[in-house]
Amino acid sequence: MLKAIARTGALAMLVVPASMAAWAADKPQIDTGDTAWLLVATALVLMMNIPGLALFYAGMVRKKNVLATAVQAFAVAAVVTVLWFMIGYSLTFTDGGALNGFVGSLSRAFGSGLQGSVHELAKTVPENVFLMYQATFAVITPAIIAGAFAERMKFSAMLWFMALWLLFVYVPVAHWVWGGGFLGAAGVLDFAGGLVVHLNAGVAGLVCCLVIGKRHGYGTEYMAPHNLVLTLVGTSLLWVGWFGFNAGSALSSGELAGNAMLNTHISAAVAALVWMAIEWASRGKPSVLGILSGAVAGLGTITPAAGYVEPWAAMVIGAAAGAVCYWASVVLKTRLGYDDSLDVFGVHGVGGIVGSILVGVFATRAINDVAKGQPVGLVDGNAGQILTQLYGVVVIAAFCAVATWVILKIVDAMVGLRVTRDEEVEGLDTALHGERVQ
Repeated sequence: MLKAIARTGALAMLVVPASMAAWAADKPQIDTGDTAWLLVATALVLMMNIPGLALFYAGMVRKKNVLATAVQAFAVAAVVTVLWFMIGYSLTFTDGGALNGFVGSLSRAFGSGLQGSVHELAKTVPENVFLMYQATFAVITPAIIAGAFAERMKFSAMLWFMALWLLFVYVPVAHWVWGGGFLGAAGVLDFAGGLVVHLNAGVAGLVCCLVIGKRHGYGTEYMAPHNLVLTLVGTSLLWVGWFGFNAGSALSSGELAGNAMLNTHISAAVAALVWMAIEWASRGKPSVLGILSGAVAGLGTITPAAGYVEPWAAMVIGAAAGAVCYWASVVLKTRLGYDDSLDVFGVHGVGGIVGSILVGVFATRAINDVAKGQPVGLVDGNAGQILTQLYGVVVIAAFCAVATWVILKIVDAMVGLRVTRDEEVEGLDTALHGERVQ
């Protein structure tokens, strides 16, 4: 009897370790360094929106609209976070089966199946961390749009618009490029959001300001920024936070993240100096708003290329960003006469286009393949890749423009888009929120 028990115990000792070994082999191999970096990057990107973008935009509007402008970024963060957790993440980053070229499934709706899992795009970090990181991108993209219609949209209309735009524009576009959709399959490259975030938000902003119309007094009244110190602080937070945006998109803490961070910093610095130099030469003085706008243009333009190019190319991209985005924000807007209040299209939309196309020019296999340790289908810059990038730009811009217009018309029919003339003259702080800055 005792011998039988002893034999059974010995057999159990042999069987249990073998089963545990099989379980360990199947369990995702979480890297604590990669996880720690993505947690930090997530906080940095969220900081870009609150308080970064909130301060950046609030300083550029008139004093009577500062609270109404700042709270938009805060409210968007809340609304988008809830929708992203409910269905946005799942529709973006899961396999949609027969519809996968266009949209994902609801298999991860409300966080279903997250525990103990990883996503195939980030196999060394828990999937709940990946979900949270991607949530910060989903938050800041619609928040950027708000700068285009600043000082004239109803708060209720803004909430409805942002919710619908997230689900029916951001989610499908992000899936097309990053989630296994048809643009990614076609070879369109977007390292950290030049197409998904900046072009998408820029085109939506342009459509918004065209549909809603100009601010009363635009072109005749003095509408200078009320507090550029706020804008400077906001820009500084955006610059630092952008390291999480671009370097975090490596989804690991290795060499690729370092290269993306270096490229981001170089491009922002060069673009700020180029914008400043052009303005200094053409207007006689370098404005504070000019150098700040240049930095943001450089940050947005390097975003699609940050993990694909060498640092010298980041300098070229930064220079192009400073020059082209200055032209779009100052010259093109004036000639066409649209009221893009805070230059969302000129900085983000045009920057996203320029950066996405230049990926096809400067991308190099030496950066991404060596740093990431695996091929990504990336080829060195060539005419074919430029055409592929142009294809992505045209498809996303066209879809975003049409879908944004439809959403605006729906919201207008529901609650009306614009405040009354009297409310606009009074200021949105008191008219919509019953508060004001003293």
